[in-house]
Amino acid sequence: MPPKRKQRPGEVRRTVEALRAKKGVVATLYVVLRLAVLVILVAQFLNRNFENVFLCILTLFLFLVPTFIERKIHVDLPDTLEVIILLFIFAAEILGEIQAYYITFPYWDTMLHTLNGFLCAAIGFALVDILNRSERFSITLSPLFLAITAFCFSMTVGVLWEFFECLMDQLFLLDMQKDSVIQTISTVTLDPTGGNHPTAIRGITDLIVVTADGSQHALGLGGYLDIGLLDTMQDLFVNFVGAVIFSIIGFFYVKSRGRGRFASRFIPKVEPQPETEDAGDA
Repeated sequence: MPPKRKQRPGEVRRTVEALRAKKGVVATLYVVLRLAVLVILVAQFLNRNFENVFLCILTLFLFLVPTFIERKIHVDLPDTLEVIILLFIFAAEILGEIQAYYITFPYWDTMLHTLNGFLCAAIGFALVDILNRSERFSITLSPLFLAITAFCFSMTVGVLWEFFECLMDQLFLLDMQKDSVIQTISTVTLDPTGGNHPTAIRGITDLIVVTADGSQHALGLGGYLDIGLLDTMQDLFVNFVGAVIFSIIGFFYVKSRGRGRFASRFIPKVEPQPETEDAGDA
């Protein structure tokens, strides 16, 4: 009769156990943020705001992601990087969405997109660097190529996120791509000859919307309403800035063979994989 296999605990349970083993700043921050989210979750539930309740639950699961990645692919996330990731999740989901910081503070979204570009470049860099150091692959990539790959990875994530925002706006009218009020437009659509010559309108002070029933609504915004284009371009630009900053840091990190103190705070390191039970029995 074959021996019974020991049942392993679930992925979430093992991730929580790994979190409990953490010490120092990361563990303290995790506990504080988690308690804050739980308090907000209860308050939103009592207010019957179930959409925000879902965001709180999502945030609690996202807090587990860094530790899950560490345990699953055997990498060590530096404390600085892990702290930034946890604060980023809290700032985006709790402060940004539930506390409406995106509206209260106009540059909150810009700050997070810049940080997102930085973090995604760090993740992309780490993934390629791990492959670069692995004995399973015979290809060795240059520091410049690693930096370019990290940059492209970050920009790709940024573009995919803008695709997601546009899709949500079109399907559910969420206005994730925030609108901008502008006083000048230039478009070939208004060319009286029907050609390809842009026609400009300057000094716009208001916008009147005429609906299908013929009624008119003056929006009183002080200009023309740009539907998300400028917001998207701004988000991609600051994502570009964050990606460039980390790509430069990563380039010099690899160039100095990992001796840079500053860069090492953001770049995960490969941990030696524990020997399996079968290998130990052999």
